[in-house]
Amino acid sequence: QVQLVESGGGLVQPGGSLRLSCAASGSIVSINAMGWYRQAAGKQRELVAAITSGGNTNYRDSVKGRFTISRDNAKNTWYLQMDSLKPEDTALYYCNANIATIRGRSLYWGQGTQVTVSP
Repeated sequence: QVQLVESGGGLVQPGGSLRLSCAASGSIVSINAMGWYRQAAGKQRELVAAITSGGNTNYRDSVKGRFTISRDNAKNTWYLQMDSLKPEDTALYYCNANIATIRGRSLYWGQGTQVTVSP
């Protein structure tokens, strides 16, 4: 069993910052790519940022220069530092990762953490 647990969401004013964390636990052999997605009300889930095992990163255009994804391999944890937040960043944020266990490799998702940007 593998679990991803997110934390760090909340309510913040425009221009503020939040740091999301995602911790993976269970019978993990290795973790390859890790990512953060978000889903706003009435919209489809979209990729926010991703990071490979080698540290290469990818961001959607609307968050470039404001969000930073990072990972701590020793802790099986990855982060999303969100600065200069805007109301349009309001969404339910999910982490995911491509994880290998003794049973094979699968894509796992967290339960989601709400980020609300409002005056």
